[in-house]
Amino acid sequence: MKLSLIIPCYNEEETIDLMYREVIRVLGEYEELEMVFVNDGSRDNTLNEIVKLAENDKRVKYISFSRNFGKEAAMYAGMKHSKGDYICILDSDLQHPPSMIPDMIKALDDEGYDVAAARRTDRSGEAAFKSFFSRKFYNVINKLADVKIEEGAQDFRVMKRKVVNSILTMSEYFRFSKGIFSWVGFKTKWFPHENVDRPAGKSKFNTFKLFKYAIDGIISFSVVPLRMSLIFGIIVSLLGYIYGINIIIATIVTKSAGTAFGYPSLMSGLLIIGGTILICLGILGEYVSRIYIESKKRPIFIVDETNII
Repeated sequence: MKLSLIIPCYNEEETIDLMYREVIRVLGEYEELEMVFVNDGSRDNTLNEIVKLAENDKRVKYISFSRNFGKEAAMYAGMKHSKGDYICILDSDLQHPPSMIPDMIKALDDEGYDVAAARRTDRSGEAAFKSFFSRKFYNVINKLADVKIEEGAQDFRVMKRKVVNSILTMSEYFRFSKGIFSWVGFKTKWFPHENVDRPAGKSKFNTFKLFKYAIDGIISFSVVPLRMSLIFGIIVSLLGYIYGINIIIATIVTKSAGTAFGYPSLMSGLLIIGGTILICLGILGEYVSRIYIESKKRPIFIVDETNII
């Protein structure tokens, strides 16, 4: 039984060697092992560090993108080029502890599970705003989407080949892997673990990227925002009709609409209606833009260099 480790990397030259050493310490005696490092267009010496490892260890494979395509594309590329019966995805910064992998494999071998996935149980060391936003994201997406995503779910997981093959059939350009993992189903065992600090380097996932990732997740797995825009439109239209009837009644009673209703109330109504229209157009635009990009059928990633034959 062959195990493939998929390790996405972006500007992680300081952690590559540390990651490799920890994997060897935990899984060095594993009979069949391949480590697939995916260099996601790094601008530092990440690729050079990986190539050095590959020169000294034939188990180290690498895929280097022509530019930065994002972690989602890196995971997809790793799954597509991996050859293992079991496939594990983990970050290169050691925040996904390789020491958990043997227990995760055991769940697949001995307990009949198809997936062993990690779930984060605390957010110590993370900014308060980021932690709050992350918790609310899971609440929102589980109410809007057709799939349930475990709170604190991570990309760190070990999967059987049949699971990965199912994921690879979903080749959309805008990828939200947490939703895809849930959508394909299969029997999953969750492994809770506490937050682990990076041994070196800085996180590349800032608040803006987190917000964009959340929007991608909601739009990829829910049409509720479109329905909400329709509901908003109906509500605002009803308010507009009520407001218009109120003006007519006031005009009949007071004989002068101008004395009963002034400029501020008129502008407020216009701003509310105009704002609602713009929000609805923005939501519609997000969906249409994704249809436009998907229709072009652009590749999810472009490989510049690899040692995988």
